[in-house]
Amino acid sequence: MLGALIGDMIGSPYEFDRGDKTKNFPLFRADSQFTDDSVMSIAVAEALLQCGSDADDETVLKACTECMQKWGRRYPDAGYGARFIHWIFADDPKPYGSFGNGSAMRVSAAGWLYDSLEKTRHTAALTAMVSHDHPEGIKGAEAAASAIWLARNGYGKEQIREYIIREFGYDLSRTCDEIRPGYYHVESCQETVPEALTAFLEGNDFEDVIRTAVSLGGDCDTLTCIAGGMAEAFYGIPEDIAEEAEKRLPQEMLNILFQIPGKIL
Repeated sequence: MLGALIGDMIGSPYEFDRGDKTKNFPLFRADSQFTDDSVMSIAVAEALLQCGSDADDETVLKACTECMQKWGRRYPDAGYGARFIHWIFADDPKPYGSFGNGSAMRVSAAGWLYDSLEKTRHTAALTAMVSHDHPEGIKGAEAAASAIWLARNGYGKEQIREYIIREFGYDLSRTCDEIRPGYYHVESCQETVPEALTAFLEGNDFEDVIRTAVSLGGDCDTLTCIAGGMAEAFYGIPEDIAEEAEKRLPQEMLNILFQIPGKIL
């Protein structure tokens, strides 16, 4: 799961198309910091850990809502969208039909915690439904979590590609070189998750996936968060990158993070 948070941090200075669409940039800058992507990833992780693997749907939905509100209120300036910040502070928060990429950015823990792909997909859908209950929002969360599950269980990239295309219908035919010139800041699952998957599928190692994702531009902290979660599951994270990222996270986040499995090289 740390891979997702690393992607968020490294992508954060270049969000809103502030980068040069290049893979050549300092991996960590002074302003490389976690954003709402990391806060909500931690919130979902805490909720799923609390529930365990046998909780019923209502328990998971309730835990996700409570943890996401708790962490969101603890870090209110992390960069949430206008509708979601209202959801965080609502007395009785309800899903609001969103297909924003927030559902996919926060789901990485679901890819690590369960033995079966079916359970992973079902739980990923629940983590989306508390706010992002549009079919595209749910699909984005399921696809991201599925890719992580497949990668950590030894499936090859072509197998992952074929599964994602078959099950979710995403167009993964374009290369990153084809995506990059016309890609712009967009916050929908349907225009972020396929690009994150493509960056993961093209990357040669963990760092290369991160650099490739950032180079696409757009909402690249979220795009790289999603791709980074997949890259960790497939490649593992170099120890020096993991250590630098952990220095930039508060202890209360690390306490949750260290309960989630992961791969450090």
